[in-house]
Amino acid sequence: MTQRRYSPTYRFIAGVVKPFLWLMGRKRWTGTENLHRPEGFIAAANHASLLDPLATAHVLYNNGAPPRIMAKAELWKVFGLGALLRGSGQIPVERRTRQAADSLVAAQAALEAGECVLIFPEGTLTLDPNAWPMVAHTGVARLALTSGAPVIPLAQWGSTAILPRKAKFPTLRRTTFQALVGEPVDLTDLRPQPGAQPTPEALAEGTRRIMAAITTQLAQLRGETPPAEPFDRRKAGV
Repeated sequence: MTQRRYSPTYRFIAGVVKPFLWLMGRKRWTGTENLHRPEGFIAAANHASLLDPLATAHVLYNNGAPPRIMAKAELWKVFGLGALLRGSGQIPVERRTRQAADSLVAAQAALEAGECVLIFPEGTLTLDPNAWPMVAHTGVARLALTSGAPVIPLAQWGSTAILPRKAKFPTLRRTTFQALVGEPVDLTDLRPQPGAQPTPEALAEGTRRIMAAITTQLAQLRGETPPAEPFDRRKAGV
């Protein structure tokens, strides 16, 4: 397994966050052997709570893969938080702008350097009423197909018990932070020829496979059956 870098800022954040998460709940992680990889890889996770980035990063950090998280650029403008994000090497995403593609360039460079890039493919908290993954953006498939990096599906559950989507403040109840890490999603047949770009059809199918893997794993964690079709915010007009 490649020995990945932990910057001083990253170590500081981990020193603050990990005790908080230990205080808020137990951890039950399975499949973490799939994170012990020699090459750079993409970790793709579901997103139902604002606490998810910390809970998911905890799984990756503790398994030798401190993630470079792709997150909305607005967070870099928050006093104090922006400095921590820059110091720990996170990747800002300028959504709906011409600079949006720059985040994929930065992510691909991180993958080529053997690092882990964490993506929440839905791009925001799920709008599914029961917190199941919704239809995702194709950015994760584009990054995977253009970089050739493996995509590791990471389903996680438990954060919503502390901080549900519409809550302004966390509760004081303890929970169990669960994570189920799967094997790489097979995208081999979708990869473009050298020098070519992936087709829209390949991007759509790759995204569907990635989200299907995450949803199947999440169903195992929750012990429930997901909806037959994921929530589609475009069809719902939201």
